[in-house]
Amino acid sequence: MPARKTQTAILPLPPDELRELYRKMLTIRIFEETVFDVYRKGLMPGLAHLSDGQEATPVGVCAALRLDDTITSTHRGHGHIIAKGGQVEPMMAEVMGKVTGYCRGKGGEMHIADVSLGILGANGIVGGGIGIAAGSAFTAKREGKGRVSVAFFGDGAINQGILYETANIAVLWKLPLIYVCENNQYTEFTNYHKLTSGEGLVARAKAMGMNALEVDGNDVLAVYQAAHEMVEAARKGKGPATLVCQTFRYGGHHVGEPGTAYRSKEEITEWKARDPIPAFEKILLNHKVIAPSDIETMHDQIHTQLQEAVATAQEAPFPEVKEVGEHVYA
Repeated sequence: MPARKTQTAILPLPPDELRELYRKMLTIRIFEETVFDVYRKGLMPGLAHLSDGQEATPVGVCAALRLDDTITSTHRGHGHIIAKGGQVEPMMAEVMGKVTGYCRGKGGEMHIADVSLGILGANGIVGGGIGIAAGSAFTAKREGKGRVSVAFFGDGAINQGILYETANIAVLWKLPLIYVCENNQYTEFTNYHKLTSGEGLVARAKAMGMNALEVDGNDVLAVYQAAHEMVEAARKGKGPATLVCQTFRYGGHHVGEPGTAYRSKEEITEWKARDPIPAFEKILLNHKVIAPSDIETMHDQIHTQLQEAVATAQEAPFPEVKEVGEHVYA
């Protein structure tokens, strides 16, 4: 099934909101590049799972959400958090394990959360956020305030039981739940075609009686338009929907491997030619929504902000051992 692309003759959002989409995409890219640099310099514990190349999907989806809408994220979740309004300073501190981080340095780069922004947590377990998002959607329906919940997950979670168990209930109870699959083509080191039978998640979702659609996950406006339709339908009580976004991560599964042993140079080059940031930049320039000087200024501002975030996090302390039992929920 060909992925839906946006129609760019008429842009779907006002200029200030379009510029904000671009700023968030650029912030995600530079944040990920900075995290990689932090890792190489030995300034963070463990590994990081980066999403550079996938920026259009979280930004497009979260542009369709309200502040009180909730999301659950994945181990590759920095983009979701920034797209939903997360700030890079406490995010960087969390990545570096410092007490000034969102989770006082105890969540790390895979478990950042900020309930005040509707970010119910990134999750190192494949598909681990799906059940949480379903619970949030159940609460939203009971409250009756039009709130929706979004579960972000990768192609590796397509075959997890929790997806189908919650989807069955979500359809039966018409929960305001949007399943967003970021298909970056690889489940760790294996192409998803080798792991997923049949026609894929869209066909499976439709078989359960759910609205489902596949879009070009590198086209932020196509993602936004599809997400907006699904979110507004869910707000009106029409139940859940599934959105599959076809995209690609440029790096490896994590920063400790380059991702070249199991992916061809030609494949990586082909996807980089579809980079979502310059593609959106071209649209904004053609429609005179943004000027080249604005782009340069934005780059400089974000770079400066991230370097300052790293420097500030370096000065912050690690959490004390006595905190190990605090802020822990079961």
